Formats: sequence, structure tokens, C-alpha cells
Amino acid sequence: MTTNKTLSIHQPEDILGYIPHMLGYWPEESLVAITMQGKLLGATLRVDLPAVSSKAAIDRFAEHVRHYLIADEAANGVVLAVYTDDGWNDGSVVSRTTPLLDSLRASLDCVDLAVRDAWLVGADYWRGAYCVDEGCCPLPGFPVERIKESRLSAELVYQGSAIGPSPRKGFEGLGFARSSPHESQVSEAEVQFGQSMLGRWRSEACFDAVLTVWRHVMARALRNDPLDPVADATLIGLLRTTLKVPAWRDAVVVMAAAGIDAAKSGAEGFELFDEDGLDTPPFDLRELGVPDVRIASKNTSGAAHAAGFGETADVYTYGDVLLGMRPEVPCWSDLDVLQQALARLTVEGEQGEVAAAALTLQGWIFWCRGNGSLAHACLRSAEDAQPGYRLAELLMGILGEGVLCGWARRPSTAWKGPRNSSA
Repeated sequence: MTTNKTLSIHQPEDILGYIPHMLGYWPEESLVAITMQGKLLGATLRVDLPAVSSKAAIDRFAEHVRHYLIADEAANGVVLAVYTDDGWNDGSVVSRTTPLLDSLRASLDCVDLAVRDAWLVGADYWRGAYCVDEGCCPLPGFPVERIKESRLSAELVYQGSAIGPSPRKGFEGLGFARSSPHESQVSEAEVQFGQSMLGRWRSEACFDAVLTVWRHVMARALRNDPLDPVADATLIGLLRTTLKVPAWRDAVVVMAAAGIDAAKSGAEGFELFDEDGLDTPPFDLRELGVPDVRIASKNTSGAAHAAGFGETADVYTYGDVLLGMRPEVPCWSDLDVLQQALARLTVEGEQGEVAAAALTLQGWIFWCRGNGSLAHACLRSAEDAQPGYRLAELLMGILGEGVLCGWARRPSTAWKGPRNSSA
């Protein structure tokens, strides 16, 4: 969820309250670094704390952090938050984290990224990392409720932002539990659509209808009308069927990021379509409550949205889009609602191709946002749902090499989280 509204940050509790909303969860045993562009918050990085405490390991860790932060070329400072549960009971949390913070400060100073402030955050308390005055920073620290109840955190909650569970606890909440009768309706619809659609996966008419349905679902979500497990059981069955065809699966995310023109031209570039002699889709759009709008008409998402309704939009290859290279700025609002829709198609712990596809696409969206933790959790769950799922393996390899999405590397194009913020 993004907006042009600017939120003001006046005190440490505001920044610390903003972080879990930006990430989508409360970090654990993590370092969070946020670049600063003057008084503006820039890029956010979250990484696991180093498992080894030797000086050599900590210095390598600091170099790794610096490597990512210098991607924000406009940054001239950084703030740090160390999330750890160690050392609060005996008051040693400051001494335990000092070597890490000293190494980070030295490494970042080399590239003119001054550490403006740093905080330590535990399960129950938080404190300034450099404050030694007990009158200012009493032991063991301030109650963490001050962060959760900060003005900015309360405002974000009021505006609809929510904090999910940590990926360390498993990627819960990806779907909703459909009750048995409705799950049966979804399954029946999925079987019926599979019989009529899967044999026509190279049909242009079928491809167009699939994207029309997904575009309708995303438009509904933008109007705060998400999929309903009861009323939309048949529609959910169709959407699940579409995820069984890799070409349709990939076209959906390309459409969300770059527009229908890119999705359609990319499919044509792959020579997906054959001449099946049928110019009608294998299902009635109107029976699903979907307006029967021809795919060739201009949509208002992605690249077409950027170009303006009725104007010719740029088109890109699937590879350019999936690597976050093009378009210059993706349609974040469409990607956000697509992630939400995908989360409603499966239930927790589900096995099989559909679950693997839904989890993989969500992992890709989180990677695009620069949220490696949630991306890794999704992709790991996708591989558990269907071992050997090719797209999940490819994306996991990209994450394993430390590759950042092209959009996430540039502050001007990166996902801005629940709200754009300034200090």
C-alpha cells in the first residue's frame, strides 16, 4: 500500500515503529539499516545478525552491509537498529553489540555514510546503542510498548498497515482456511476449468481471457473488494487452474508490473500461440462476474497506466521484467494487490503445483520489494509444496547469490512500503 502522503518522524520510537510496518513483520536477531537522504528516509536493508562473533567475521559482515547500502547513491547517512534478545537480563546488551556497531561505523565511514544513530531492540525493551547515561537510558531500557504505541505506528495501523509473523516462525498467514463446503466448491470448479482450459494453453483467446480475469480481480482489490472464499469459490477455482500453466503464471506477474501490452507481446515473442481455430475463451466471463472487455483495449495498470489511458505503452521482454530491469518503475499498487490475491488462493501447508506457484510468485514480489527474508520464506515453502519446482529453484539461486532486484536498488523506483516517510 503506497501513497504520496508524507509521514513525519520526530523521535526514535517513530523510526523503530516504522520498521516492522515497512518489512511486514517484527525483526528478530537482525540488523536493520535505513539510508538517509538529508532528512528523508531512503532504502531499508534487513539482514540476519552474524552467527560468528570473531572480528574477522564481523568485519566481513560489515562489508556485506556496506555493499548493499551504497546502491542508494543519494544517501549521505544511515541509521541502524539491532534486534536481539541477548544481554538484556544482565545489562550486557550494549557491550555485546559494540564490536558489531563499531565495525559497521568504520566500514560505512569509508564511503561517507555516517551512522547518525543506532538503537538496540529486544523482546521487552529497547534503548539507544550509544547512550551510557542511566538517567537518559535507564537499565534495562524503555518498554518496547513505546515503539508499538508510537504516534507513527498508530497512524500506520489506522491507515490499514498490518504487521505479520516473523519468517523465523514459518510463513504463516499466506492464505485463509476455507471451510469444507466451500473448499469442495473450489475443487470442483478447479477440476471443471482444468478439463476445459488446460488443453488450450496455447490458445490466444484463452490467454486473453485468463489475463482479463486476473485484471478484474486486481481491479476489485484496488477497490477494497478482495476475493471472498464463499461468494468467489468458482472464481478461485479458475484462478488456481491458471497457475498450473507456466506461461499464464508468468504473464500474470508481467501484466501486474508492466501492463498487458508487455504480457501479450512477451507471449508472442515466445511464439506461445498456435492457431487452434477457436476465437472464443473456454468459459463465459460474464458468468464469473467479469466484464467481457477485449484484451486489446488499454488497461490502466503498469506501463499503460504510466503512459496514460489510450496512449501506446512501452513493452518489455519477460526476462527484463522478472529481473526488475524494466519498466523503469513498476506498478507497485498492482503488484501489491496481486500478492494479496495470490495469498487467498491456497491454505497453509497445502502441497502441489498450485501452492508452489502461488508461493513462488509471492516470493518474487517480495524480492522486487527488496524484502529478502519474506522472499526466501515463500520460496522455501514453495519448494516444500512441490520439490523441484523450477521457478522457485531459479529465484532461490538468485537470492543465494545476493542479487538485489533492479527496482529495489534505486531509491527512486523502490517500493516505498506502507507510506512514504520523512524525518
